[in-house]
Amino acid sequence: MNAREIREKSNEEILDEIEDLKEALFKLRLQKSSGQLENENVIKQTRHDIARCNTVLRERQLANEQVAEKGSSDA
Repeated sequence: MNAREIREKSNEEILDEIEDLKEALFKLRLQKSSGQLENENVIKQTRHDIARCNTVLRERQLANEQVAEKGSSDA
């Protein structure tokens, strides 16, 4: 998943995606601790996907704050 795909989603969809990714990360860590995980790079990739989702949400939050500040200073 790349940032462009994430930006096409709504905030609600991104939050759902983060929840799913965190659950998947938990399961991957359990597999790693029990020795069942063959490819440990999947953990890193999942963490990066969570970070990308959080980054897009933060970008949107900052953009909304800037719009609100402009609106209040113009009034």
